[in-house]
Amino acid sequence: MRAAVLHALGSPPRVEEFDDPGSVVRPGETVVEVAAAGLSHLDLGKAAGKVKGQAPALPYVPGTDGVGRCPDGRRVYFHKTVSPYGAFAERTLVADGWLADVPDGVTDEVAAALGNAGVAAMTALESLPDLDGRHRVLVMGATGAVGQVAVQLGKALGASRVVAAGLGADRLDRLRELGADATVDLGTTGGMQDALLAQGPFDLIVDLLWGAPSLAAMHAAAPEATLVQFGELAGSTIELPAALLRSKQLRLLGVSGFQAPAAEQVRRYERVTSFAASGRIEVDLEAIPLAQIDRAWEQQGRSAAWKLVIIP
Repeated sequence: MRAAVLHALGSPPRVEEFDDPGSVVRPGETVVEVAAAGLSHLDLGKAAGKVKGQAPALPYVPGTDGVGRCPDGRRVYFHKTVSPYGAFAERTLVADGWLADVPDGVTDEVAAALGNAGVAAMTALESLPDLDGRHRVLVMGATGAVGQVAVQLGKALGASRVVAAGLGADRLDRLRELGADATVDLGTTGGMQDALLAQGPFDLIVDLLWGAPSLAAMHAAAPEATLVQFGELAGSTIELPAALLRSKQLRLLGVSGFQAPAAEQVRRYERVTSFAASGRIEVDLEAIPLAQIDRAWEQQGRSAAWKLVIIP
């Protein structure tokens, strides 16, 4: 079968022939005919050897998750493929517990784009289990794929106000089209803290940035707010005054959506795609043929403005 194959850590994969998983499938595993697979920073991190405990033996097919069909015709989202098989191939091998149903009304491309990004966003929003019309949500780093979904999920789950903060006027305009009540451009001159304070206070902060922007966001938190730490696009460390934590009675919660048990990830995926099926969540994406995996790899490395989806 045709697949993107990685031969050396730190190098992009190349498209070539690879052994078909049908010859090694075991009880409890399913061969999935891949229709679309999302490309993420996680895939690049694994391929560079930067994700602890997740460096498969070489050569292997990268790609963490995707959408396809089982031999019985069932359309599924899959995650956690069986090494050395990954999502960037015509077929892959998946343990049965990591299969989720894809609802009608959601295309293969959108269903794949909502995998990593959708589960991550749902994990963050569910960190406030009673989220409803009493709550105000701030999404820091909202202009990426996870942030775009998180903004829409906040509205779909009933938050009274959702503010999107990030970089780029065009991307922020798009988030207003998708339902954000207000936006904050973190790249404009002036103080981030004052700009965020003017839109707050916030009961839930979904943080994909860390660093100085997240510190500014904490000042805009409501008393007893929750900050869900999900990424570090703006820096891996922060100098956090103890008095700020105490005065706000702030709850800091570090989460990783893909450390949850399989059944929980399946539930979150099916929940977020149900919103997409009803038209309440959109995702901006670019579909790229498998033959152009090198272009997609380079584009993702530059932080693509939309979700990249590989089509075998």
